[in-house]
Amino acid sequence: MNETENGLFVCHPKAADAGKRLDAFLAEQIEGWSRSRLRRLIENGDVLVNGKEAKAAYKLREGDEIDIDLTEEPAARFEPENIPLDIVFEDEYLAVVNKPAGMVVHPGAGNVTGTLANALAHHFGFRISYLGFPGDNEQSKIQNLKSKIGLVHRLDKDTSGLIVVAKDEQTHEALSEQFRRRTVEKTYVALVHGSPDQNSGTIERPIARDRWHRTKMTVTANGRYALTHWHVRQRFEKFTLLEVDIKTGRTHQIRVHLASINHPVVGDATYNEGRDNTIANTLIKKAVEKLNRFFLHAERLSFTHPKTGEHMEFKQPLPDDLAEFVKML
Repeated sequence: MNETENGLFVCHPKAADAGKRLDAFLAEQIEGWSRSRLRRLIENGDVLVNGKEAKAAYKLREGDEIDIDLTEEPAARFEPENIPLDIVFEDEYLAVVNKPAGMVVHPGAGNVTGTLANALAHHFGFRISYLGFPGDNEQSKIQNLKSKIGLVHRLDKDTSGLIVVAKDEQTHEALSEQFRRRTVEKTYVALVHGSPDQNSGTIERPIARDRWHRTKMTVTANGRYALTHWHVRQRFEKFTLLEVDIKTGRTHQIRVHLASINHPVVGDATYNEGRDNTIANTLIKKAVEKLNRFFLHAERLSFTHPKTGEHMEFKQPLPDDLAEFVKML
């Protein structure tokens, strides 16, 4: 199984796999996932066989192409690395981190080290209690803790902002269930090209992998359901600062949805179809090039604490590079 980008996996059953159930095959391919969790993934439309949704009982054929969107990562083991982290909140069950732009969340093809998961493995191992984790002695408990990270959701490499991480399987599953039920609230700030006619709007368009460009997503009738709400925070000449709430967590959802209404994210070379190159103001055009990432920040995150039942809400202002860009505008 090969990872293409941000948790998008592709695998091709071999002759020996023909006749196997889809969920059973995936359980063999994806370490750390139970068949019941994989069935939920299939039922949610996050697994496509030859570009179409399939049942868990689908019998594989040699040559099938299976696309898997693992936006929800299982707890897994990573090599600890001493990388500084901006920890917004932490207790014995979970942590909320302010991820910087440029940091990949999860190790994958081409990104084995330097990821958020590597940094968390080190942080968890040396800075929090090991109580409640399996092991015959204190040292083995610590080792188990620092190598087991539960990434519940993702942010793109160039997206900065808030992300929640579970410290044990029970917390991971409980938070994942909140994401599945869409009770987690996630608010982003995006700077887009153009000026929307209205001050707010809703984008309800299905998203799937682009069949011709495998690392991209696209709006298509055969895609997975995706829902985005937006409203204008501030208007500038040629640009608009939006507040964006997503009710589903599809890969690249905000970027794809905003591009689909002709207001792509500034700096997003993947989806804005060269709009950055049309900027007439030389100062702004150079500033976009210097920014070297797209203008998207996960500003607010709220959820229910799985253990205490407390409503948790966190806000993180724009990082310096984006704040300075807005000031320039």
